[in-house]
Amino acid sequence: MSEATSIPLPVLGQSSQASMSIALVGNPNAGKTTLFNSLTGLRAKTANFPGTTVDHRQATIVLDGEVHQLVDLPGAYSLEGISPEEEVTRDALMGKLGDKAIPDVIVLVLDATQLTRNLVFGSQILELGRPTIVALNMIDEAEANGLEISVDQLSEELGCEVVPIAARHGRNLDELLNKLTALVKQPVTGTCGSSAACAGCSGCQYSSRFRWATDLTRRSVQGEQTGRTYTNEKIDRIVTHRWVGLACFATLMAVVFMLIFWLASFPMDWLDGMFASTSELVGGFLPEGDFRDLITEGLIGGVGGMLVFLPQIFILFFMITLLEDSGYLARAAFVMDRLMHRVGLPGKAFVPFLAAHACAIPAIMSSRVIDDRRDRLNTILIIPLMTCSARLPVFAMVVALMFPDNAVLAGLTFAAAYAIAIIGALAISFVFRRTILPGKTKPLVIELPPYRLPSLRNALTTSLDQSRLFVRKAGTTILVFSLVLWVLATYPKATPEMLPTSWQDQLSQVEASGDTEAYDTMLAQAQSEYSIAGRMGKFIQPAFAPLGYDWRLSVGVINSFAAREVMVSTLAVLYGAGDEEEGLLGSLRQARDASGGLVFTTPTCLSLLIFYIFAMQCFPTLVVVKRELKGWKWPAFQLVYMTLVAYVGALITYQASLYFLGA
Repeated sequence: MSEATSIPLPVLGQSSQASMSIALVGNPNAGKTTLFNSLTGLRAKTANFPGTTVDHRQATIVLDGEVHQLVDLPGAYSLEGISPEEEVTRDALMGKLGDKAIPDVIVLVLDATQLTRNLVFGSQILELGRPTIVALNMIDEAEANGLEISVDQLSEELGCEVVPIAARHGRNLDELLNKLTALVKQPVTGTCGSSAACAGCSGCQYSSRFRWATDLTRRSVQGEQTGRTYTNEKIDRIVTHRWVGLACFATLMAVVFMLIFWLASFPMDWLDGMFASTSELVGGFLPEGDFRDLITEGLIGGVGGMLVFLPQIFILFFMITLLEDSGYLARAAFVMDRLMHRVGLPGKAFVPFLAAHACAIPAIMSSRVIDDRRDRLNTILIIPLMTCSARLPVFAMVVALMFPDNAVLAGLTFAAAYAIAIIGALAISFVFRRTILPGKTKPLVIELPPYRLPSLRNALTTSLDQSRLFVRKAGTTILVFSLVLWVLATYPKATPEMLPTSWQDQLSQVEASGDTEAYDTMLAQAQSEYSIAGRMGKFIQPAFAPLGYDWRLSVGVINSFAAREVMVSTLAVLYGAGDEEEGLLGSLRQARDASGGLVFTTPTCLSLLIFYIFAMQCFPTLVVVKRELKGWKWPAFQLVYMTLVAYVGALITYQASLYFLGA
């Protein structure tokens, strides 16, 4: 093999902590994360490596009664560090990431259907001399494709244990854990086996590695690929077609969102009723007064108003994970790249854009994979326009108010919100690249994985993980905001004599009519406007009146700048959802403004939807943008342009809706 300068390796030693560190490494799409999820379930946490913005997942794993740390390193094709992910993987294996110790044991995950390419990277891992075990993943797909792999031959030539597994189905994971347990109990000797065929070739060129990997594959694999690859190609001719592919993508997304609303309607109604009943039950046990109102309206109403939308969050991530596991989303990226390139977005921006549908913050951080400064800046400015999970409760609330009994229209409206966000982002990028950020963009180079049957287990694990984060946020951030807002919306207390003359006159007229219920409702509305939150809302409401918002909606918009989903809990508190038998959606449908008209008319709902499609409404995102771009200039520009687009868009939508639909 050709010689080149070798990378100096640090001396191997067991980590100072009682537990050992076990690293999962492999090529992208080799199934590392699926294996990680199968081994750890929901015990994982996501964090950034010290000094980087590339995240990783880590969790504890128990082997023979001993607790060890399992780390899922970013996928890499090489340890030469071409991309940020590869740099992190290399530095993590070398012990050069802050206080992170060198992994004591490596689990090298190889894709059995792409063995030659995976072995090229595997040769670099074996050269490190760490105790290593090979997890030969997707063995079921290799067998289905007509391939027969000699595990004993591979194990002998690599000089380490090789375990054939199917991580998506849990096949042979027990055997992998048993052999991993035996490996961690062995003394750390610093070698994976003296008989490794690649031993001593540290630093050799790619061509030499490829020849070695090809020869080893030829000796270890029998059989030829069946017609499955041809089937993949026939499907790809349709779903990756320039125009048909776009139509397939749009249709699929519309179907997904219709299913989300149809499937989620039943558990949402149940949760809404449950929180309303809980509020009524708790209120019956507590004595009448502010403390009871704090619990029923501030606590149960505020937090419950958010948790009502948990089923939609769960189903959305479940379906997105199924699409990702099937291999389709990579095709969608390929189809969208043609369009993105025309509007000045680099092909690599698709990955941050996809991540932004969960949260804009990690998406912005992951934009470091984009080399060109202008390309990256343009991507960061556009990312917050993607529909993140924090927008989902607001969208779901608005759409449910518009179409309470029509899942088809609700799903199409929800899909339209996503489409408007994407079209708006592309249009704004087109303007930016021809004005403030001129220049050419680089095309996308992406690996298209084979089509495969999605793993229900992996989809459930991912959905439960995201749902857990959503519930945690509702139990912390949303809880605090709900309680603080209840105080602002309740105090100072006002007797009828303390209210403005206009309110006193109206109350006197209603009281004279003998309608006690109407009197209590009007008094509660007057006291709400007299509160701190009411005065704030009245002060800012003129700015939002052209959009169709009353003072309570205006307060919700301002409050949600801290976090978009706070909008829902704000409305739940201000409209007294916790005090109504109908729950949040029932309370909002019946809410009326000062003139006695319904608050949530179709024009107002459409205006609110457009506003939240484009508005920044996320202070933590601005902080991350400031950190990534080293200053407040671009975050300030981002806040201004997104707010203007949101306001103008909502204004046009509301006024046009009034003209064509009426109030």
